[in-house]
Amino acid sequence: MNEAATQPLTPEQNLEARAELFKALGHPMRLLILNLVKMKPRHGEELAAILNLNAATVSHHLGKLAEVGLLTAEKTQYYQVYSLSGALLDKPLRDVVFMPQPGVAAQVEEDAYRQKVLKTFFKYGRLKAIPAQLKKFMIVLEHIVQEFEPERTYTEREVNQVLVEFNDDVATLRRGLVDAGLLVRENSIYRRTAPAE
Repeated sequence: MNEAATQPLTPEQNLEARAELFKALGHPMRLLILNLVKMKPRHGEELAAILNLNAATVSHHLGKLAEVGLLTAEKTQYYQVYSLSGALLDKPLRDVVFMPQPGVAAQVEEDAYRQKVLKTFFKYGRLKAIPAQLKKFMIVLEHIVQEFEPERTYTEREVNQVLVEFNDDVATLRRGLVDAGLLVRENSIYRRTAPAE
């Protein structure tokens, strides 16, 4: 989880960065290297001699630790000397594990709810029943409206032909799509509205 990044991370990138941090810490040799560097800054050849490993292996481990922001490197004469990067190591584990953006958990929860509704009300692509609850009905309508091409106009008959593939009650579905603002009706011509940015 590199703290040096200047651009703010998206929630997905933030989650990935946290996972990479734990992957870097998930190797016993890397934990040992961190402990040795904590005693004093060290270069790769010194660590290789202490650990009885070849320099390339130690360099690989150092690279992984530096990549996630646990170590910093400074060139001194012939060697890259590695030190602990305090910023990340000073954080409580809670701050590293739990993301500050509430949006991620809410999005995961919302997606799970959406999938559950779609699975409950659709069978083999057909709408088994029209939900009575508005929130569920909106999820169903948002799913159905995907069948309409943006920028294209439809006659009422064409709209009904699309909707009858989902459920025989085309009037309720058509009215629901218009009331929800997912379809716009002007002089019996329908058009799908542009999705919100």
